[in-house]
Amino acid sequence: MQLLDILCNLGLAALGVALLYYGAEFLVRGGVSLAQKARVSRLVIGLTLAAFATSSPELVVSIDSALRGSPDISLGNVVGSNICNVALILGLCAVLRPMPFHENLKRFDLPVMLFSGVALTAFYFLNHGINRWEGGFFFLCILVYLTLSVVISKKQEARKAASGAAEADSGIDPEIAESMEKPLGVPLALLAVVGGVVMLVLGAKSFLYAAVAFAKAFGISDAVTGLTIVAVGTSLPELATSFVAALKGENDIAIGNIVGSNIFNIFCILGIVPLISPLAGQSIRGTDFAVMLGVCTALFLFGVFGKRLNRVQGAFLLLTYIAYTAYLVTQHA
Repeated sequence: MQLLDILCNLGLAALGVALLYYGAEFLVRGGVSLAQKARVSRLVIGLTLAAFATSSPELVVSIDSALRGSPDISLGNVVGSNICNVALILGLCAVLRPMPFHENLKRFDLPVMLFSGVALTAFYFLNHGINRWEGGFFFLCILVYLTLSVVISKKQEARKAASGAAEADSGIDPEIAESMEKPLGVPLALLAVVGGVVMLVLGAKSFLYAAVAFAKAFGISDAVTGLTIVAVGTSLPELATSFVAALKGENDIAIGNIVGSNIFNIFCILGIVPLISPLAGQSIRGTDFAVMLGVCTALFLFGVFGKRLNRVQGAFLLLTYIAYTAYLVTQHA
């Protein structure tokens, strides 16, 4: 790699990091403002708007792979992204700042996330892939999930407003609440969300392009590059959004973004893609599904038996991801 190429790729990587950070800033602020205007909780914004927006790279990659006749990439992208979301991203965020579990998350969203992973695993091993009927079932699940999330949230927010306790369970650290920005108007909030999503996607692509170029220059194999750099690359929007939300004390958005992204990846992506082209997987192994179910089950149990995701639990998730990545690299070395 020549000096000019090195400088260009370093510039692309720096641009990608900047776009990811500020894109996440815009998405989080716009999302919080919309939550306040619509009188729904920040958790719902994290579980729906932020989660679905940051999962757009996975959706594009999965649809493109299915149309190109590469179903293993579509399935592997979803399984790998779900592992990365919980073990790497949520692990890092919890080490940075312990995050409390919202009661709704414990009672409703975490069980739905775990159910989606179990359903995907069962369908895959029954049929060695996902057919149109199973895809249709997943797509119906995402419609039901979205409807119930909004209805439950609006009822709870209405009860809080009536009792004057809206701020008591806002999901914001009290130390940070006083320094928060004033909410944006609806047009500006929508513009911030759309602009943030565009910046996140462009930032992820820019950083990923530079990272792959450096990997090739140093002789790293395509298999290892795909299993590590590319897998993390499609999850960079989730990483940036949850990291910025955690820094700003928006704990519900930070953790809701990850849980919602995992639900979206299975119910929506694997609901839409098989309707276009049924997915017949071949190389996704039982180990990959076991790790996905393992980290999701661990997060579910942390939520059921604890009030917050603490630093020790975050470190456990992070070490699990490091061990899984090391296993993948050795298997493809």
